Amino acid sequence: MRSLEKTELDLGFVALVDGAPLIVARERGFFADEGLSVRLVRQASWAAVRDLVGSGMLDGAHMLAAMPLASTLGLSGRRVQMATPLSLNVNGNAVTLSIALAEDVDAARIPDDTGPLATARALRTALEKRRADGLPPPTFGVVFPYSSHNYMLRYWLAAGGIDPDRDVRLLVVPPPQMITYLTARRIDGYCVGAPWNSLAERLGVGRVVAGGYDIWNNAPEKVFSITADWAARHPATLRALLRALIRAAAWLRAPAHHAEAAYWLSNPEAVNAPVEAIEDALATGAETSGIGPTFDRYAASFPWRSHARWTLSQMRRWSQIGDDVDIGAIADSVYRPDLFREAATDLGLSTPADDLKAEGVHAAPWSAASADGGAITLGADLFCDGRAFDPTRIDTYLAGLGIDRPAKEPLREASTS
Repeated sequence: MRSLEKTELDLGFVALVDGAPLIVARERGFFADEGLSVRLVRQASWAAVRDLVGSGMLDGAHMLAAMPLASTLGLSGRRVQMATPLSLNVNGNAVTLSIALAEDVDAARIPDDTGPLATARALRTALEKRRADGLPPPTFGVVFPYSSHNYMLRYWLAAGGIDPDRDVRLLVVPPPQMITYLTARRIDGYCVGAPWNSLAERLGVGRVVAGGYDIWNNAPEKVFSITADWAARHPATLRALLRALIRAAAWLRAPAHHAEAAYWLSNPEAVNAPVEAIEDALATGAETSGIGPTFDRYAASFPWRSHARWTLSQMRRWSQIGDDVDIGAIADSVYRPDLFREAATDLGLSTPADDLKAEGVHAAPWSAASADGGAITLGADLFCDGRAFDPTRIDTYLAGLGIDRPAKEPLREASTS
């Protein structure tokens, strides 16, 4: 193998359980095995991660799946061509409501409505009552304008009959501050990753009403991303980084490793949350339909270009991009399954043969062709509203959603004062 172009790296992350592969790769020595000396630098917000990676002050980072796409389009900060060669996890998000709003939802429930959108429909009824009583619409926190949290919360609300641009207010709040904002009644609910949902329940200030898996089975969540320029200048280093992260994801799959991983993640310089809440998130992520992050099962590390196309379709759905954006071309320029396959092949691992797959059509694990001529098991991929997403027919998909949206201002960010 080629010698490494760079051996001392600074990688960024935000205080979430789904950053675990980076922390595990350091603590278990997977980075060191590849000849890498890695300093992990926790960031206070996703905007900071974006800016530091884009400027070259960080070599790469734990990122929201939508961030590299937004940066490449110049939607978020300055325009920087990004590369996403690895998915850090699927699942892991959840929708949490304040106790008061959750009780309003309980009162609005229809007893025989038990489908996947029952809670969203009850929330719609609760909001209608609030509006009739002269109360303002509730405010929900999301972690970034270009995030799966924003798109999945919007998807769930819209599927339940709630207009996310008119019936509620959305506010950008950094993940570790969600509980503080909820407790102070500055927001009425939020969509965020682990451990900030189960921890709200443990503290008695919120209730989890929908897991990300309930909205979209095995949905993409975080990625490891670098600038395209960095990837071009450091191919051997990147390949070594990916091997270490793939090994870390596989290590996290074993329940016997969760206590050790939770201990590392609970440290103040990492997630800085109770070890019990983190271990619970890791345990539920190992379940077939849990709300915690899944790191390795069902090719979770593979950077599907169809996932990128769905994300871009939501950007168009909610007027963040226009019809002039070539969704397929942008997705293919940012998501790099070719780089993933090289690293996985070094480790003797099978990878999917295709870069695209339909979503919303599999209710259970299924078998797809692998690049080595065999088969690979993938997970369920249903959406809560029963729709299907064909990544080769995005215009037809969006037309079925009845897109009719005016352009709007970006989401407002919360004051940290």
